[in-house]
Amino acid sequence: MSSTAVSGVLHQELFIGGSWTSAEDQAVYESVDPFTGEPACRAAAAKAVDVDRAVAAARRAFPEWASRAPAERSRILFACADAIEARAEEISEAVTAEMGGPAGWGHFNIKILVDKIRYAAMCAYEGLTGEVIPSDDTRRTALAIRKPVGVVASIVPWNAPVLLVGASVPAALVLGNTVVMKASEQTPRTHGLVVRCLAEGGLPDGVINLITNAPQDAADVVDALVSHRDVRRVHFTGSTRVGRIIAEKASRTLTPVVLELGGNAPFIVLADADLDVAVSAAAFGSFANTGQGCLSTGRIVVDRSIAQEFAHRLAEVAGSIVYGDPRHAETMLGPLINPNSVKHVQELVDDAVARGADLLAGGRAEGPCFAPTVLAGVTSEMRAYREESFGPMVTVIPVDGPEEALAVANDNDYGLTSAIFSRNVTLALDLAKRLDVGMCHINGATLDDEAQMPFGGVKNSGYGKSGGRAGLTEFTEVEWITIEGPGTPRYPISE
Repeated sequence: MSSTAVSGVLHQELFIGGSWTSAEDQAVYESVDPFTGEPACRAAAAKAVDVDRAVAAARRAFPEWASRAPAERSRILFACADAIEARAEEISEAVTAEMGGPAGWGHFNIKILVDKIRYAAMCAYEGLTGEVIPSDDTRRTALAIRKPVGVVASIVPWNAPVLLVGASVPAALVLGNTVVMKASEQTPRTHGLVVRCLAEGGLPDGVINLITNAPQDAADVVDALVSHRDVRRVHFTGSTRVGRIIAEKASRTLTPVVLELGGNAPFIVLADADLDVAVSAAAFGSFANTGQGCLSTGRIVVDRSIAQEFAHRLAEVAGSIVYGDPRHAETMLGPLINPNSVKHVQELVDDAVARGADLLAGGRAEGPCFAPTVLAGVTSEMRAYREESFGPMVTVIPVDGPEEALAVANDNDYGLTSAIFSRNVTLALDLAKRLDVGMCHINGATLDDEAQMPFGGVKNSGYGKSGGRAGLTEFTEVEWITIEGPGTPRYPISE
């Protein structure tokens, strides 16, 4: 069984080689409900030896899985998507218990993951399609083929625990790779349920494997996984700090890495913007999932002529948002993930206010929750100008004209997503091309994702892509093959 109730607390096991199993040393740990502070799950606490077991199982399963017809892998992934939909309520409840997201957040996660799995299933042929390349030797036929890489390590975070499985696992699987998925320490049961559905969908033993680990063992487990000689791709979603560590570790074995890291998304509002639409999109991008997302709107860069009106309208929306117990139907925003996150957001607010920012909404913690917060008149001397809050907080920065807006938007170490609001789409498109980001949404929210789109950032937001054709290529190798035709001359050294 993937999980059982022990003393009223659900117990999550590892999944290795098609079997649910304890850690080698039988160690366990408890994840905590961020709202109640009570144990949410008791999970197996894997060590490096368990990583070795999982990678070995994935390596053994790879040749047979890779040799299957693309149509067969596609059929299985469609069944996996169906299995996830069938367990939607159970998975959503786990999301609420382990990371504090209201039911709506859990169901949104499920919908996006299902979309990504079905998109991957439809790409079984496209992702492995190569090309014939003309050769200057007219007697030669030259091919470039794409083939699966082998074992993929997928390290998945807690903040969108279901959705972000879709950033790597479906594409890797449909192309013939096998996967070792490392669950977040905060959401072992949620990730365990997703893996259970993938297994129920018909993935052969060893094709998908799950590792859960205690927080104190995270560094050793990640090192064992990322540095393993049999892991040929690493996909990590998480903080920039940890992303740097993973990139360094993967370099030991020259293993390619896709890094989807932090963000501090700029949201440009030009003087001619439709304020109704812009305020709505800003509130969604700033506060959805309690601001705990790399795509969250961090900095609203707004033309000075409308800055005051915009900020006050956004503050009104922020003040109307219901936050608190994620199990209550009316709750829109749940708790922050832990006390350190609450402390971090509070420090950013206090620093900004002390340096002259205007607190228009929120600015205070209520137990594990933080009131949706709007800070106006933010300047570059304030920590909130540069740092990712990862909480329900947004800054408003007044500027004079489009060029200053662009300069301020680019004045940050992050470069993941962005938004520009203007009725002048030609001008907005010109600005979008000059933004140092991986994604830009004109007259749309920073928080957006579709399975077929190339998702990823630049600068301290990482490198590589998830989604679309670009995401598929991350999990294949290109091999050049030549076939010599009749009449090929003998090589000079043999003459």
